[in-house]
Amino acid sequence: MTVLGSIRDVAIIILAVLSIVIGVLLIVLLVQLQRLIRLLREEIQPILNSASETVGTVRGTTTFMSRHLIKPLVDLSSTAAGIRRAFQVLSAWPKGPGRPHREDSNTAL
Repeated sequence: MTVLGSIRDVAIIILAVLSIVIGVLLIVLLVQLQRLIRLLREEIQPILNSASETVGTVRGTTTFMSRHLIKPLVDLSSTAAGIRRAFQVLSAWPKGPGRPHREDSNTAL
């Protein structure tokens, strides 16, 4: 046997061992991937379902608060502002001849 033939044989053996190692590592990778998928199905999905439930509850609460608290307060505030403005306009009218018209404090700015 020649030296070149011995180097070739050693190189073939090294490549065969490396191929076996890579095959084993691929199998380990596939097993780990399968475990990750199972973890996602069993652990993450219930968390996502719970988060979705929570979002639905928050949406319902905000809708309830908007309909039963915020909207009546906005309506009351706008009515009060309208009444206040009406009194401001009516009180600015002259009471009789010779009485000058008062300037509105909002337009004087």
